[in-house]
Amino acid sequence: MRYLAIFFLFGLMVGCGRGKKYHDGKKEVPESSLVAEILEFQEELDESFKDPETSPLTDKHRKDFEGLDFFEPDTLYIVKARFERTPDAIPFFMPTTTDRKTQEVLFGIAHFTLNGAEHQLEVYRSLDLMDQEEYKDYLFLPFLDGTNGEETYGGGRYIDLSIPEGDTLVIDFNKAYNPYCAYNKKYSCPLVPRQNYLRTKVRAGVKNFNKD
Repeated sequence: MRYLAIFFLFGLMVGCGRGKKYHDGKKEVPESSLVAEILEFQEELDESFKDPETSPLTDKHRKDFEGLDFFEPDTLYIVKARFERTPDAIPFFMPTTTDRKTQEVLFGIAHFTLNGAEHQLEVYRSLDLMDQEEYKDYLFLPFLDGTNGEETYGGGRYIDLSIPEGDTLVIDFNKAYNPYCAYNKKYSCPLVPRQNYLRTKVRAGVKNFNKD
């Protein structure tokens, strides 16, 4: 699939594709095109979960799997952030749900308005991946928000991004997805840093997974 989703399975990194940009820097993309792209993302994510080669689901849950539960597409959750790069940031080890840690560096801070308030999120670059050609412009955005533990997975969600050419970063929360450990405990997933907690409800993207 096109959309990149990196998860960690006992040290093994799995990629699922790369996303498209919403604009070319010259003109806005019509809202209908944005919605169509969100629906395409949802369809491709569902297909990857149905495929035994790429699915994080156990055989038990994949057998009757029909699709993930998503919020309805909402273009209000597509934000243009002012991207403040942090070239002097010191690499660090990000803890995961297991004893393993991933080596990351703070690549920049995204400043944006959402639900009528100002917010900021840290965006990371994985030092474990940056030498690989297919991940050369990959950025990792993990976040927490007010829906966690209720409508969405309690451990937060991830968004995959690409390094922008300028100082504007487009973040589409409709493409927020759950870490694989939300579906299967055998996976080891990076923990969302507390500084990436949004004091608002992000009612967009993938909802919590009901294992019953």
